[in-house]
Amino acid sequence: MSSLRILVGVKRVVDSAVKVRVNKALTGVETTNVKHSMNPFDEIAVEEAVRLREKHGKLVSEIIAVSCGPTKATETLRTALAMGADRAIHVKTDSALEPLSVAKLLSKVAAEEKPDLVILGKQAIDDDANQTGQMLAGLLGWPQATFASKVTVDGGALEVVREVDGGLETVKAELPAVVTTDLRLNEPRYASLPNIMKAKKKPLKTVSPADLGVEVAPRLQTIKVTEPPKRQGGKIVESVDELLSKLRTEANVL
Repeated sequence: MSSLRILVGVKRVVDSAVKVRVNKALTGVETTNVKHSMNPFDEIAVEEAVRLREKHGKLVSEIIAVSCGPTKATETLRTALAMGADRAIHVKTDSALEPLSVAKLLSKVAAEEKPDLVILGKQAIDDDANQTGQMLAGLLGWPQATFASKVTVDGGALEVVREVDGGLETVKAELPAVVTTDLRLNEPRYASLPNIMKAKKKPLKTVSPADLGVEVAPRLQTIKVTEPPKRQGGKIVESVDELLSKLRTEANVL
């Protein structure tokens, strides 16, 4: 393979350090005046793309960041550009997107950009759906390697160590392919001030779902969102017999 083009998906989510609260209408979480940032798993995806270029040099010809979301998603794209992406594509939509809609949008972008590798976070921390990468691979007809903890590219071949319930599994695939990243793949870098300034001048293209020929109307309706019940305070028991009694009569676990 003469060159490698990498497409990286990034999502704008409520910052992981924010204590999430349900809005007054009980239709979702409160997002007004709440700090947002790039989905942590997507930060890992961007970092891995940059590391592949640092390792392989000119073999990686271009890193393209893409985000589907509202106008402020451009801030997330600028962060990706500051981390090392070369240009960005913003699929602008003000409606909430379901994983299948995102996968369809990304498949259209991939068809136009013709990347050799697509890297996504394994899931977004706002919905924890863990579906987009797998759906994208299915739509493209490409092999997929999910939950990656190590990624190696050798010519036109991809080797991924992935985390499974029984331990680690190593899979190999031919490019083009889709990879989703897990937490232990890498530690994302902080963008330096010079790179943040350079990111402002890097190309950022905006398109709409209609431009890509994708219908993004939601298929699911959220009826109600509520906070989990508050935990009851613990009790101090005087003996093992008392503990067993409470487990039987109050907790109903014995």
